[in-house]
Amino acid sequence: MSVSFLIVLPVLGLPWGVLSQVHLQESGPGLVKPSQTLSLTCAISGDSVSNNDVSWNWIRQSPSRGLEWLGRTYYKSKWFYDDGLALQGRLSVTPDTAKNEVSLKLNSMTPEDTALYYCAREATVAAHDSFDFWGQGLRVTVSSASTKGPSVFPLAPSARSTSEST
Repeated sequence: MSVSFLIVLPVLGLPWGVLSQVHLQESGPGLVKPSQTLSLTCAISGDSVSNNDVSWNWIRQSPSRGLEWLGRTYYKSKWFYDDGLALQGRLSVTPDTAKNEVSLKLNSMTPEDTALYYCAREATVAAHDSFDFWGQGLRVTVSSASTKGPSVFPLAPSARSTSEST
């Protein structure tokens, strides 16, 4: 009996959501035109966006800059928001408690914003803060290229092919 008690006791001290598998899923457009606003969403399952013990972060990775922390939101009796100095004024990170999501909006997009964008959970109650759960990432390209595919026009059968088929 005392062995079971010793095993259960440490588990009770863990932050909510640690025992369950947290899944983060980014969604949004893969192609954005220069000067437009990028809008991404991170759907959270296995945890609550309002969890007092964590923060919800956006991070991007590009070949030229490597991993770059963009910003985060977290709840401690009220909502807080931080962002990196490099994007100040262009970025907003907002929670949606009804949908259990965190969104990113980055305005005035340029080709330098082309990157793989990640949503990540940060365990802020740990002695050393760490990003313990990550989404799979969403590749975003900033380009003025059109997303329209090629046009295909069916050809009318030639007189020779119609006479051969009869």
